[in-house]
Amino acid sequence: MAAATLPMNVVSKSQRQSNARQNHFSVTGLPSHLPAQSLSVRNTFKGFSGLIASNLQTTFFGEEINGAFQVSFGNSRMGKKRHATVRSVQVRASLFKVAILGAAGGIGQPLSLLIKMSPLVSELNLYDIANVKGVVADLSHCNTPAQVLAFTGTAELGDSLKGVDVVVIPAGVPRKPGMTRDDLFNINAGIVKILIEAVADNCPNAFVHIISNPVNSTVPIAAEVLRQKGVYNPKKLFGVTTLDVVRANTFVARKKNLRLIDVDVPVIGGHAGITILPLLSKTRPSVTFTQDEVEELTLRIQNAGTEVVEAKAGAGSATLSMAYAAARFIESSLRALDGDPDVFDCSYVQSELTELPFFASRVKLGKQGIEGFVVSDAEGLTEYEQKALQALKPELKASIEKASCRYHVKIWDWSSEGAIGDCPRGILSGIQVVIQMGDHRYEHALPEYGVDAAKDE
Repeated sequence: MAAATLPMNVVSKSQRQSNARQNHFSVTGLPSHLPAQSLSVRNTFKGFSGLIASNLQTTFFGEEINGAFQVSFGNSRMGKKRHATVRSVQVRASLFKVAILGAAGGIGQPLSLLIKMSPLVSELNLYDIANVKGVVADLSHCNTPAQVLAFTGTAELGDSLKGVDVVVIPAGVPRKPGMTRDDLFNINAGIVKILIEAVADNCPNAFVHIISNPVNSTVPIAAEVLRQKGVYNPKKLFGVTTLDVVRANTFVARKKNLRLIDVDVPVIGGHAGITILPLLSKTRPSVTFTQDEVEELTLRIQNAGTEVVEAKAGAGSATLSMAYAAARFIESSLRALDGDPDVFDCSYVQSELTELPFFASRVKLGKQGIEGFVVSDAEGLTEYEQKALQALKPELKASIEKASCRYHVKIWDWSSEGAIGDCPRGILSGIQVVIQMGDHRYEHALPEYGVDAAKDE
């Protein structure tokens, strides 16, 4: 199959100005047979966010699931008003199969719990190299409809992906003390490559969500693997950057004493350090920031992962907030697959918004994946945001180029001479990374690091 392309429809300058005057979103990148669209903020915002209170009835914590919980708790302690609410709820049938690769790790376990709660999930396949059966036994006691199945080791990887609609990959290792970002890339590049090859062979039409860091590089790696397999569809490959949006919304709401449910801050660029660019000037509802506040909030959003690592005193990274953010984006994908016409969320994807081949921005999601880009997010930036955008591009470009060339990665456990997927969870006795890029061969030996499916968020 030839690699798919993402056609772009151009919105004229006069159209964009008209849209701006009407306070509308301008969306391009729709299929060629559809015109470029402008969608009202009021209508799209209702369905923009994932795990928040909203008028939608397919959210994890919306009316459906609350109604189901109320019924399970019994009606004896409920008033008349609550009785009426429960009776009015119509719980939908579960529809989709989801696979989480790296489900026994620090992100994988809470993420699995949140996805188990979704009324849109019929089957939840949990894969890891070890310890996943205990996670499944635990989750199977939760009285939500989704059936949970365990798959352990590379021999069962393919089975975990058959017939799956949505794949989520939090597998990998976190950055440890003394470990450089190159070390992190060298290990997680190989893990992502192995898992994406299995995705290409078993569920090539699934939505694929990459959490494994560094996302700025692992998403291009996944794209290259899928392209080599002949099944790459850029509309269905997503780098999960929702945590940046979640943090931006939270920090702004607290700073300005706003209701969190009302706050929406677009975040563009990438998913590491200065490549994360919150567009505070486009915050909804409209709010004024001093220059000091802009710089303080931007820096905090960019370095929020370090804030958590330091607070945990070396005992972990941002696993819970990452799981929540990932669940929010997965819910957006499920709603899109279910036919919701107003699903918007931020993601790191193949893009034509800038000269960079991959870029994070808000996208419109549909049954076939990405239907368009919210191009207005990258227009009308403040001078500070323009300078920050230009500053992030070289670093993001370098991360993409590191991954974009054709390469082969092998990761071996010296003790067993097996691929990393065969290694026991815990301590690897020694890792040798071999990367072949054209005529260049790179070998790197790493010391012992604990293996956990948690990221350097």
